[in-house]
Amino acid sequence: MFGAANATDNVFFDDADENSLSIYVAQSTGSGSLLHLIYPGIWEIVPMTSIMVQYSQPMTIFRFPARMNFNLIQNIAYNSADGLSFFGGGISWDIAPISWHGIYAGIGVGPYYRDNHDRWVSSRLVFGEKFFIGARIAERTRVEFFTLHFSNGDFTETNLGFNFAGLSIGYSF
Repeated sequence: MFGAANATDNVFFDDADENSLSIYVAQSTGSGSLLHLIYPGIWEIVPMTSIMVQYSQPMTIFRFPARMNFNLIQNIAYNSADGLSFFGGGISWDIAPISWHGIYAGIGVGPYYRDNHDRWVSSRLVFGEKFFIGARIAERTRVEFFTLHFSNGDFTETNLGFNFAGLSIGYSF
């Protein structure tokens, strides 16, 4: 089911590369359910920006190309009435079951721990779910458009979730 993989046939990495660093920048699309990931018609732009640094290594999940990630995230709110600033870290797994000539699409999931809680999600432990479409734009370089949802899976009474949409650039080595 899960396994280590070389990068030879992994869309996230070039042939001999075993590591990747990526920077993600995203704008909040409001609180709400997972539906925010796939339906832009309900996005509500909130004054929050998220910056994430991700270190990845190749793997496979059910023989599909995948990557396991360590993430550090800083969320910056511009107005405390509308958003929340926090720092967090987490691990995640991304899988790309669809790929064609350097273009790929996939999903990701993983737990994160934040340095505080807020009125949207009343726990420090949250789970991130991600949809992405990416492309290899040069040797060892990829870009992705992604949507990202954080919530605590209803472990606490308050779980409105919060959502982001943005771009990333990654370099494999």
